[in-house]
Amino acid sequence: MSKPQLNLTRIIVLDLWRHKWVLVVATLVVLNAILVVYTSHVSRKLTTQWDQLLQERDRLDIEWRNLLLEEQSLAEHSRITRVATKELNMSRPLPSEEVVVRLP
Repeated sequence: MSKPQLNLTRIIVLDLWRHKWVLVVATLVVLNAILVVYTSHVSRKLTTQWDQLLQERDRLDIEWRNLLLEEQSLAEHSRITRVATKELNMSRPLPSEEVVVRLP
């Protein structure tokens, strides 16, 4: 008795053809898993970028506040008077030296 020789490749292909919906569903499940991993990766990258942008915004906000404080301190009346008298040798004119200009 000799057994007929089975072609394993043919058997696998016929079995897959008979159960093609299972193969389609399995392929879709694998593709879905890959897309979930990719979406998670992109989401994490965007979250990291968002956090970096928030940190940059906070840093710029602090710098802006410091610049406003510096501007206010440089524009104080007492400082302007001190710079005018000491560095520029300016002084307030005497009342007799004041000249009033009137437009016609």
